[in-house]
Amino acid sequence: MKEEIKKAVEILKAGGIILYPTDTVWGIGCDATNEEAVAKIYKLKLSDNKTSMLVLVPSIDKAACYVKENIDIAWELMEVADKPLTLILPNACGVAKNLIPEERTIGMRVPQHDFCVGLMRSLGRPLVSTSANITGEKSPTSFNKISDKIIKGVDMVIDAKFEGAPTGKPSSIIIIDETSQIKIIRN
Repeated sequence: MKEEIKKAVEILKAGGIILYPTDTVWGIGCDATNEEAVAKIYKLKLSDNKTSMLVLVPSIDKAACYVKENIDIAWELMEVADKPLTLILPNACGVAKNLIPEERTIGMRVPQHDFCVGLMRSLGRPLVSTSANITGEKSPTSFNKISDKIIKGVDMVIDAKFEGAPTGKPSSIIIIDETSQIKIIRN
């Protein structure tokens, strides 16, 4: 795994995009602080929908680095979640500008996946995650369902042996606003 992570980090630091496994579904990713790399993902997915991409971070501590306000309820929810959970949080900061929609929110998740966490720790930055499909098409639930266009459109495909045991479905999504009000979007 170390060699695969090392190679992926080199590509990500050079502004490349990768196809990689997560604890939910396969994702297309890049360094979340690199605007040009984020633009490559929009182009590959044939979309510029900023709400379609989220940011993965290796720990709750790191999540707090990408929002301007400390929202205690968010960190508590992340800590007790028993399945993959994406939080949409206000006042995004520290990531590529083209990842942040007009509402200034950011979708963030801490994956429970050894390869992802190892990759982010080695990269030292958050990782963009969006499903490995062209916008409007069904999200692939496994590597063998990913289209050739996506596979050929990335700079590196992580070996499927690092897939682990993904859930095969997207994470739950909860929006938390500045007043700590919670709205469930997808359960």
